[in-house]
Amino acid sequence: MFQEDGSSSVTSSPLQMFPMMSLSPGFISPHPWLKDLKPEERGLYLIHLLVTCANHVATGSLEHANIALDQISNLATPDGDTMQRLASYFSEALADRILRTWPGIYKASRSTRISIVAEEIFVRKMFFEFLPFMKVAFVITNQAIIEAMEGEKMVHVIDLNATEPAQWRALIQDLSARPEGPPHLRITGIHQQKEVLEQMAHVLIEDAEKLDIPFQFNPIISKLENLDVEKLRVKTGEALAISSIMQLHSLLACDNELKKKSPSTPMSDFGVHLRRVAQMNHGTLGELLEKDMVSAYSPCQDSASSSPLCTTASADIDNFLSTLWSLNPKVMVVTEQDSDHNGKNLMERISESLYFYAALFDCMESALPRASLERLKMEKMLLGEEIKNIIACEGAERKERHEKLEKWAQRFDLAGFANVPLSYYTMLQAKRLLQGYNCDGYKIKEENGCVVIGWQDRPLLSVSAWRFRR
Repeated sequence: MFQEDGSSSVTSSPLQMFPMMSLSPGFISPHPWLKDLKPEERGLYLIHLLVTCANHVATGSLEHANIALDQISNLATPDGDTMQRLASYFSEALADRILRTWPGIYKASRSTRISIVAEEIFVRKMFFEFLPFMKVAFVITNQAIIEAMEGEKMVHVIDLNATEPAQWRALIQDLSARPEGPPHLRITGIHQQKEVLEQMAHVLIEDAEKLDIPFQFNPIISKLENLDVEKLRVKTGEALAISSIMQLHSLLACDNELKKKSPSTPMSDFGVHLRRVAQMNHGTLGELLEKDMVSAYSPCQDSASSSPLCTTASADIDNFLSTLWSLNPKVMVVTEQDSDHNGKNLMERISESLYFYAALFDCMESALPRASLERLKMEKMLLGEEIKNIIACEGAERKERHEKLEKWAQRFDLAGFANVPLSYYTMLQAKRLLQGYNCDGYKIKEENGCVVIGWQDRPLLSVSAWRFRR
């Protein structure tokens, strides 16, 4: 639902209250009445246009898709209300998917783009500062590690996504205050950018020296899928902890998908999927989306999400988890986006990601003004790039393959891990941190010994802990 200010939380009028145009090749200019729509009506219409455009893209009707994109561009803007901003990035992702069908044009359009590492690092730090999700994940991860390492004299922590030193600065401080004294601590940080690891090493070594903790930092410059396990240098006698913050989903590309593209879901199946999700999320964006859906209802047979515990076959993730299991970790704490964006077909991914990113854009709306440069950068460089990867990419290029907690639980169980229920004190710390933001929208709940963090009724992140099981 979208309020007068464009956020997604109040009742909106039916789509039928204003005329619906036909997206035909001969129709290019927008109707004048589109400019006079109220924010809630505009939000509904943008959803209608996005769904229409996505269906045209999925079925190869590019001329019609072009017309829909033209209409969206007249209503959406990256500095507007929640739905306008969301539509801007979804339409950009759909356009990117179309361009990829012409490799020459696509490559030429991107040939002069410059990726500035310092800018990317800065934007991720802003996301850490302005929104609570990473802080909560860090608090939960650190507490699980501290509890698992009680009494241990040699502790080795492997960070599969070493981007933010704040997490390990807090751990070093907590370990220094142990009644039995601090352990010898070694942190192995894995990241593909040398600058990130150098900054982390400098900060952590300085902190450890101030607190007089024996400390070593082992940097590994590598992508996760290319990691040489020998470089982890796990030693006999060390108590091992592994931290993964939103990394494992990048290993979920299945072998079959790399060889051929799966067929796209027709419009009727997309409506079925959205209706099923909407029934579980009353009072959210689901009600808006449901107003524009067809009435058919039957299960989608080729859906990757047709069963809550149906996992996507991937040799990469299976081998990687088996390798981590062989290291015999005392605890492995995993944070992942809690949504199913790994469907085999485009329309399913759009339906799930619309809900998910609408909630994240609402979080931004609650935290920062619309004209905020920081907000614009985070939405463009982080959320927008994730949306583009989910919608525009296939095969090995599609890294943002988010899945639900229950699927991860099944994977870990099959790989030989046992769940470590998060303690009451861990939950208490996480809840206190969220309360410090003075915003009722953030929610946290315990789910089978794990933690799910969300916005309103929409789950966004899950944090779970696991240990080696013989």
